Amino acid sequence: MAFIIVTHLSPERRSLLHEVIGRLTSIPVSVAEDGVEVRPDNVYVMPEGMILTMGDGRLWLKPDDPIHREHKPIDVFFASLAEDQTERAVGIVMSGGDGDGTLGVKAIKEHGGITMAQTEDGSGPRNPEMPHSAMASGLIDFADPVERMPERLARLREDIDALVGLADSEEDSQRLNKAQQVKSDIARLLRSHTGHDFSGYKDKTFTRRVARRMKVVQLTTIDAYVQRLKDDPGEVMALFRDLLINVTNFFRDADAFDMLKSRVIPQLFDGRGADETIRLWVPGCATGEEVYSLGILMREQMDGLDVVPKVQIFATDIDDEALDSARAGRYPDALLAGIAPERLKRFFRRDGASLVISKEVREMCIFSPHSVISDPPFSRMDLVSCRNLLIYLGGELQDRVIPTFHYALKPGGYLFLGTSEGISRHGDLFAPLDKKHRIFQSRDHGGPRRLPITLASSANRTRQDVAERGSDATGTQLRQRVETQVLERHAPAHVVITHEGDALYFSSNTGRYLEMPRGAPNRHIFDLARREFRADLRAALREAMETGGPAVRQVLMLDREGQTGSMIGLMIEPLGGPTSNEALFLVLFTPLGQWRQPVVDGSAEAVAHEAEAALERELRDLRDRLQSKVEEYETALEELKSSNEELVSVNEEAQSTNEELEASRAEMQSLNEELSTINAELETSVAHLDNANTDLKNLYAATQIATVFLDRALVIRNFTPAAGAFFNIRETDIGRPLTDLAGALQYPNLEAEVREVFQTGKLVERRLTPDSHELHFLVRLVPYRNQDDGIDGIVVTLVDISSLTQAEEQQKVLISELNHRVKNMLSVVISIANSTRKTSLSMETYAEKLSDRLHGMARAYSLLSGSDWTKVALRDLIRLEVEAFGADRISADGPEIALTPQQALSLGMVVHEMATNAAKYGALSNDDGWVDVVWQADADRLRLTWVEKDGPEVHAPERKGFGLTLIEGQIRAQRGGEAEAKFPPEGFVLDLSFRLDE
Repeated sequence: MAFIIVTHLSPERRSLLHEVIGRLTSIPVSVAEDGVEVRPDNVYVMPEGMILTMGDGRLWLKPDDPIHREHKPIDVFFASLAEDQTERAVGIVMSGGDGDGTLGVKAIKEHGGITMAQTEDGSGPRNPEMPHSAMASGLIDFADPVERMPERLARLREDIDALVGLADSEEDSQRLNKAQQVKSDIARLLRSHTGHDFSGYKDKTFTRRVARRMKVVQLTTIDAYVQRLKDDPGEVMALFRDLLINVTNFFRDADAFDMLKSRVIPQLFDGRGADETIRLWVPGCATGEEVYSLGILMREQMDGLDVVPKVQIFATDIDDEALDSARAGRYPDALLAGIAPERLKRFFRRDGASLVISKEVREMCIFSPHSVISDPPFSRMDLVSCRNLLIYLGGELQDRVIPTFHYALKPGGYLFLGTSEGISRHGDLFAPLDKKHRIFQSRDHGGPRRLPITLASSANRTRQDVAERGSDATGTQLRQRVETQVLERHAPAHVVITHEGDALYFSSNTGRYLEMPRGAPNRHIFDLARREFRADLRAALREAMETGGPAVRQVLMLDREGQTGSMIGLMIEPLGGPTSNEALFLVLFTPLGQWRQPVVDGSAEAVAHEAEAALERELRDLRDRLQSKVEEYETALEELKSSNEELVSVNEEAQSTNEELEASRAEMQSLNEELSTINAELETSVAHLDNANTDLKNLYAATQIATVFLDRALVIRNFTPAAGAFFNIRETDIGRPLTDLAGALQYPNLEAEVREVFQTGKLVERRLTPDSHELHFLVRLVPYRNQDDGIDGIVVTLVDISSLTQAEEQQKVLISELNHRVKNMLSVVISIANSTRKTSLSMETYAEKLSDRLHGMARAYSLLSGSDWTKVALRDLIRLEVEAFGADRISADGPEIALTPQQALSLGMVVHEMATNAAKYGALSNDDGWVDVVWQADADRLRLTWVEKDGPEVHAPERKGFGLTLIEGQIRAQRGGEAEAKFPPEGFVLDLSFRLDE
């Protein structure tokens, strides 16, 4: 087994490889060189710039072209494997990137080999692009996990290629007859299931396809496979599709398509008007690649014309599945590798993982099922493109198909064949326009073209005869009949020849002057003409070619016995006409009368004189002929010398070019190494760029800041996900002006302020409040600066500041309320201080009472602070104010009522004053007294009653003290309520009320 390491190793790593391989095995390690044969039991280090190929049953390493570096080495290897091993090739596509291997699989399939691809299993292909691309082409026979491939390969190796062996064994007539019988049986089965006859296929092609199917279904005898076909109609259809060999590429044989584009297609459009139609026929179109290649060439030619005719491309095939694929015009990337990037961009559009042919090319193409062998052909075509179909047909079928193409073409129309195909024995129907690239031109033989008898049905012939009889009475038909009869009976015998002397057309009555030579059929005029005419024919044809006018000769044609004869006028003149690019000549044979021996007297002198004159005439003719030969020889010698000089010059140029190429090769190798280094750096930069791009996307999502990047025309370049809520932007809106979008944000001055940023280069910041007044935004317009610090666009940033605005408004309200409360508190403190001063007899008493009352106010403020100055419960207020005076002797009873801060401050002061008086003078001044505090709410009005019991006996005061004055001030003045004090002997009672919804 040969081990190949596809890499470029440094000397250090190569030494390490020697050491590792040496420890594991005795296999030598060597560096692969140009043209080395890879032998078994060796390890090769393949340097960079080498590719692996197959030839003569061996693996070969060859240098890659440094100028046109091969980017898909697997395709190259598969193609060489298919060429070398044909039906014995097995191509396996495993894990790998890109679509490398897909085109190679097509080559293996075309040559009858087996194709396999790796499918997903537990682990799956690490890089599934290569096997997926190969399977998408529809050319994979087996799609298996790696674990099943060895068993599959072992079975394929054990299969017996029985039918191919029969076909190749020509010495064994019995086995050959057996193979022919098997082919006949299989062809009959195919005809019964598909309606198509494959008996005319080439024997080797047919047997290779049958043998390939035998390998696929794992049958080892031909009899077993024939029985399988009889039992399984599905296998018949599988063999049918294999025989069709639907393998083609875009612009297959690119040089041939380039020649077609330069020499043929301009001729198709020459002189065509807008109301005319150019018609093309592509028989055996398969999956449509060749059809669309022609369509692209036609469309490119149409783009440069002022007057554009219509173009119709008729594409036919007998495979309905292939026609469905062709109609769809959808191809994976790997099948379009040979198309130039400009054409891909111009004529294809991306649709998912595939590329679809553009509408302008697809509209020119008409796909339909049709058999070129059995169905009536198309007619009046300008071009027939049938590439790589004839190579699969036997000689008999080719002799039927090629005349069919001649019938389908207009006079002067073009036939485009594959590089391995030709017109066989039909040189009279087609003239070669470019032999190398197999482009031919239809020859015009005069008269109407008729359908070949092997293809024309009786119904067609009947319709044609009826049509001809129906029009016999017309003037045109009568004129044609008259002219035909005059030409046949009264015109001189004539022949149309090419400049090489090949006869294309014979009139009647040429039998006197031409005779069929012995051997194979021949149409060369110098071989057909009688011996008397040959020298004069050559001289006259040469003269006509040189002068461009008619050349005339008189020739004596002897009878069969050679005794008497007649004089024949021989004239050759160029045949004009616009239907062909090939130079044609018309040869006319005109009888001039019977030749007679001159009458002379019987004297010896007269006889001698006449004999001398005859000899002189013959000598003169010989001299003319000899002079003609000498001139031809001299001309040929001069041409040979000129050609020799040109060859010497070309050889010198080739040597100089070779030296330049050698120098360029060394330079390119150095450049290739530099490019490899740059490529590695670029890959690293791309990886860093990908990471930075990912970080940027995550940053956009994490910040939740709406940002839109615009160019100078306000066209959207990019945006963050949060921007969609403001402008209703989607990914499809990139490239559209922002002003065209109906966004949720109302910013009428956006365009004007953007221009201001462009002019000044300074940031613009605005607050926006939509009509709803519920949302508030902060908009910043910042210039987008490039690397040169120039302004290339605008960055629009939007921040939702609705919560911040609400906080600011609430802060304003709180500050206003705080100011109001401070004023009220200071007023109350001042009032308390003044009243306390009036009733205090000393500073100590004044300070004690003032401090006590301020502490009561502080407790109320503390309770309000705990509720964020919203509302407090009446029960909590009373409990807090009486805690210092014995809460167990004061009861509070009433519903849950919430007081505003102003109400709580006033009522807290009242409760504090009542508790203080009760502790000094009332029920709480002894050990037995207690206080009941009762309240209720009635129609949004609070009613509270303070009742003291079991205290000292109460007497009504002569005047109001400070306490009652303070209570009435808080309830009546501050709250607008009512306060009434009662002094029964059993205890003091206070009734007060005020509105809760004041």
